[in-house]
Amino acid sequence: MTHAWWRGAVIYQIYPRSFQDSNGDGVGDLPGITTRLEYLKALGVDALWVSPFFKSPMADFGYDIADFRDVDPLFGTLADFDQLLTRAHALGMRVMIDQVLSHTSIEHAWFAESRASRDNPKADWYVWADAKPDGSPPNNWLSIFGGVAWTWDSRRRQYYLHNFLSSQPQLNFHHAEVRQAQLDNLQFWLERGVDGFRLDSINFPYHDAELRDNPAKPEHLRIGRGFSPDNPYAFQYHTYNNTRPENLGLMEDVRALFDAYPGSVTLGEISSDDSLATMAEYVSPTRLHMAYSFELLTEESSAAHIRATVEALESRMPEGWPCWAVSNHDVQRVATRWGGAHPHPRLPAQLVALVASLRGSVCLYQGEELGLPEAEVPFEQLQDPYGIAFWPNFKGRDGCRTPMPWQSEGDAGFGSDAPWLPVAESHRALSVAQQEADPESTLHVTRAFLHWRKQQPALVEGDIAFIDVPTPALAFWRRSDGQTLCVVFNLSDQPVDIPMPEADGVTPLQIPGFPMGGERVEGGLRLAARGVFFGAA
Repeated sequence: MTHAWWRGAVIYQIYPRSFQDSNGDGVGDLPGITTRLEYLKALGVDALWVSPFFKSPMADFGYDIADFRDVDPLFGTLADFDQLLTRAHALGMRVMIDQVLSHTSIEHAWFAESRASRDNPKADWYVWADAKPDGSPPNNWLSIFGGVAWTWDSRRRQYYLHNFLSSQPQLNFHHAEVRQAQLDNLQFWLERGVDGFRLDSINFPYHDAELRDNPAKPEHLRIGRGFSPDNPYAFQYHTYNNTRPENLGLMEDVRALFDAYPGSVTLGEISSDDSLATMAEYVSPTRLHMAYSFELLTEESSAAHIRATVEALESRMPEGWPCWAVSNHDVQRVATRWGGAHPHPRLPAQLVALVASLRGSVCLYQGEELGLPEAEVPFEQLQDPYGIAFWPNFKGRDGCRTPMPWQSEGDAGFGSDAPWLPVAESHRALSVAQQEADPESTLHVTRAFLHWRKQQPALVEGDIAFIDVPTPALAFWRRSDGQTLCVVFNLSDQPVDIPMPEADGVTPLQIPGFPMGGERVEGGLRLAARGVFFGAA
């Protein structure tokens, strides 16, 4: 296989606050990540994606950046990052980091200067606008985190725009110096040796310069961003506050920069009114290398939904390269979201195998390899401002951000008796140490599959074509030069017989260490609950 390293890569997302605390202050850090790199190498991942560790007041836990070129003391130092990078590279793993281009923290030096007056050198670096004659905001735009997307600033006697928290002011990318400054910030880390970036909310940098009102969305189409259905953000089409045509030029500038650093890669997070269409626009040989969206990060888990999502993207982006995820730091953990309060024990490993068998690359969220369920975090211990605002109907994102359980006892091996979020009691029995001792655990099974997958060209770089089978089965071909695989999943908690003539022409495969639960029968397949079938044609 001679493809670029990122095509078909398994990228392991680390939420650094919750991964490993090396100094006992209750917050995970970069040195802590470095101590766990051998675990990740053994797991079989190809790259790490480290969520923000930049200097920040932590209003949104690092996604509100006060200095794009420095490490927050909570997480360590630039030297600690360099050590992590060096060690990961020595182990043969790539390192990707998060970057937030569209906004900064309210504490960034750029914003401090911009808000000081209307005529300073950075006066137009953010999106400022006068009030309407009655004093109300300039238009009807709403924030993802709830409420109006404009905050009044008494220094300038103007409103500033924020698509997220009011402490995350929106940069004005219509200003050429802003655009160049953010490209320079990307280059700073490329020069330091990072292998790529996950670009947060990458369809958000540009806004409509005329500040036109967003149109209303019909009630039956008010589907949120994978978060709370009570959020008024879902009441609008976001025609004017994000996903603007000017973004495409920015994507081309980003790609030109990365092309000067061979082997580096961009992964865009897309959240728009039609995310699949936006992905198709943004991923191309002159724009982003890869993108992912929230289509598989929702409550819907049926075979029909998964097939429709993949086929829709394939039809729109036949030459582009997707990246798939079923869990991350923004949504309820998939074991609970798709498996309910008592998920089938085979579900977590099956879902890793499923997402890693689709055409594209994979983002695997920390703890997904353990089958961790969503943690219950009581209201008085919540940290997420989004969850606090929408409690109790929506409990926020803290339930997927609790400390990684390395062992079952005490502080769960996290490194602090007083972690920033409590260790989930439901996670102790699923700890790394506990699962290492059980050869049939989700960890062992996931590890076996990921290592086997590396040797299958059809799964890493092949194309995909779905096979018509009745629900709850999902079946498809993966084909590359020299290899054709038939892949079938039973997405139910009950055994099923699947009429499937195509199975007659394939040889069943066994994956060492990975229980399949599938066999050929006359005219089709018999799959156990949450069973999997791989066959070679």
